[in-house]
Amino acid sequence: MTHLETIGPEALRADMVRALHDQDAITSPSVAAAFTAVPRHLFAPDMPLERAYDLHGIMPVKKDVHGLDISVISAPHLQAVMLEQADIEPGMRVLEIGSGGYNAALIQEIAGSDGEVISLDIDADVIDRARQHLDTAGYTRVKTVVADAETAVVGLGLFDRIIVTVATWDIPPSWIEALTTAGRLVTPLTVCGTTRSVAFKRDGDGLLSLSYRLCSFVPMQGEGAAPDRKIMLRDGVALQTDDPQVPLDAKALDRALAGDRLERWSGAAYDLPDELEWFMTLNLPAPARLHASQDVIDSGLVEASARLGVAALVSADSFAYRTRRPNSATGSAGFESGVVAHGPHAEELAAQYAELLRKWATDYPRRGAATIRYVPGPAPDVLPQGTVRKCHGYVDVTWA
Repeated sequence: MTHLETIGPEALRADMVRALHDQDAITSPSVAAAFTAVPRHLFAPDMPLERAYDLHGIMPVKKDVHGLDISVISAPHLQAVMLEQADIEPGMRVLEIGSGGYNAALIQEIAGSDGEVISLDIDADVIDRARQHLDTAGYTRVKTVVADAETAVVGLGLFDRIIVTVATWDIPPSWIEALTTAGRLVTPLTVCGTTRSVAFKRDGDGLLSLSYRLCSFVPMQGEGAAPDRKIMLRDGVALQTDDPQVPLDAKALDRALAGDRLERWSGAAYDLPDELEWFMTLNLPAPARLHASQDVIDSGLVEASARLGVAALVSADSFAYRTRRPNSATGSAGFESGVVAHGPHAEELAAQYAELLRKWATDYPRRGAATIRYVPGPAPDVLPQGTVRKCHGYVDVTWA
């Protein structure tokens, strides 16, 4: 038995809450009280206690036939951030889309005895498991529903808050219609392969962001599943996009990767990488995400920025992506942003990419500079910069 396990779940839970406070994930008394009250380990009884109370550790719920997670209980840090974004008050009616049990219990603690919580998931196995653990932990008032959230929200009534715990490529009209006039939707919105937890308020027929935070979630299943185009250039190197207009020619782009490497340095500071990545993703004219395995990175073929995915600018036979190098002259962060490009049009793509890096560093190097609108209905024929077409509407992102 480890030292942490000898402490006991109550002490581990108290340590977790203190750490979430220290990292500014918890900022309100109500969220702190919920995390203090709910026994997280009861929702993953086979997991060691120290893992159950790990700030940044997920708790797997279900895997697919390939062994990949298709349902997890998110890390406490991310759950706290999203609950703070939601700003739930006692007596509210709250819908959770994507179930695991633990988060629904936290919501019930905050909504209180006069509130109502419904946890919905497309997978009956996930709901059965959540139901069992909710009952064991004493949260019998949480309602659980098996249904596809793309259409099932219709008929469930109005909600003060909707919290989505799976990555959503689009926002169905029924979700907006199910919000009260003062309602709030918190959802991990995926745009061009990059996901942010966005807190939206109603804005007429659409939605307007109140805040956004970096996050990662398993993807939505069912009718709302994201369109996904992915090519393997070679073992350990992939390009991925949900934009049908971006050319993805695996053979041509692998030839580019095998050819000469062009480096261009922007002279701009590299800082706040999550904000920079969000800006680049929304402003590159033909965006994709470049992914590379650690062994490919170790070989020197691809930069370390691609290990978790990096915004790439792609043409039919060339691509460019972001990197960095130490340079104390560019600012307090001590790094300079730059571009690596491959292919016949490497010089052109690198110049476009570097110009955007400079623009971000000059105009927007802070957190929360973006305002995100979701507008239901047909998108303009010609999309302005920062506007992304979806199925049910379009996302428009501006920076200030």
